[in-house]
Amino acid sequence: MGSLQRVHVYFSGHVQGVGYRRFVKRHATRIGLTGWVKNLPEGRVEAIIEGYVKDIDNLIRKCRRGPSLSKVNDIIVTIEPFTGEFSGFKIRY
Repeated sequence: MGSLQRVHVYFSGHVQGVGYRRFVKRHATRIGLTGWVKNLPEGRVEAIIEGYVKDIDNLIRKCRRGPSLSKVNDIIVTIEPFTGEFSGFKIRY
């Protein structure tokens, strides 16, 4: 199936107040990824995502478009060591 990976991601642009976190959670869950997503005070959205590399790439492609009211200007992805610590995908508040 491929190798497992963990990424730390920051999404910037018009990504708060438009259902962006729900969008990320819905697609991550459908794909079978684990981790979390949350809003940051300065307006970005942060996520930790774990799963197969191809599935993470698929989710990030979807996140570039985002929900209809969003406008994603930038996505910063940092690869980290896989931990397997998550049992599902959650929205953090």
